[in-house]
Amino acid sequence: MDISILGIPMDLGAGRRGVDMGPSALRNANLDAALRALGHQVRDLGDVPVRVPETLNKYQDQGLVFLEEILSACTGAYERLRDLDANTFPIALGGDHSVSMGTVPGAARGRRSGVVWVDAHADFNTPGSSESGNIHGMPVAHLTGLGDARLSSIAGDWHARPEDIVMIGLRSVDPRERELVAEAGIKTYTMKDVDQLGMTRIAQETLERLGHLERLHVSFDADALDPVVCPGVGTPVPGGLSYREGHLLMELFAESGRVTSLDLVEVNPILDVRNQTAEVMVGMAASLLGQRIL
Repeated sequence: MDISILGIPMDLGAGRRGVDMGPSALRNANLDAALRALGHQVRDLGDVPVRVPETLNKYQDQGLVFLEEILSACTGAYERLRDLDANTFPIALGGDHSVSMGTVPGAARGRRSGVVWVDAHADFNTPGSSESGNIHGMPVAHLTGLGDARLSSIAGDWHARPEDIVMIGLRSVDPRERELVAEAGIKTYTMKDVDQLGMTRIAQETLERLGHLERLHVSFDADALDPVVCPGVGTPVPGGLSYREGHLLMELFAESGRVTSLDLVEVNPILDVRNQTAEVMVGMAASLLGQRIL
């Protein structure tokens, strides 16, 4: 398989610094070598240019912090991925999860695609529901066409359909955000569901629900995994996916042969322990792209 890696070193959408170094941490954890060992052809496209907050005035535009800079970075990511060959498998390295407003439609290349959002958070706030104005809590809402018109139109009139989105690993959702997710009709699996149903059933149901789609994008936030497994994240929430649950989910998706693109986001080396989180996330990517026990 031909794989292209693109970094978006941005932490403007988050409430604390550090995830802008995520792409470097993932590369230093030997992502390229891990994928090549599986027989893939790998090309690193470098990084989308992103300004750092120290060079900017922290302001809010319609309740959104660093809107213009985030819009510019996401548009850059969208354009880089959109122009890739149709048979290329893109891997986007964040950065905070707001980068997905550009990476998801860019990887879709204008086609209808399913989105599997593996995250402790639903990221379905809008400017009206968010208390912080931090855009990394809003990407899914904007991908579906809600929220600020500038962020929801990065790919023109392309939007992810709510019925084509599945969220896995939720355990921290704001009250109004919970209502918005329910109103949209998005399929969700909380950690309670993971405990009750098990990851095998959740993966099977996800693939069945999205069975009408030829393309699936996995957007994997490191904080979906328990902080014991991935300590280097900006918004850790206890009680997350175990190491094996994460790998099992990726292994089952790999067996389906239907995943066509991937985000690895919210790795914060400042808060990490010896690059553990980046190494775990590289392992997740390897499992999604064919690494097997036997």
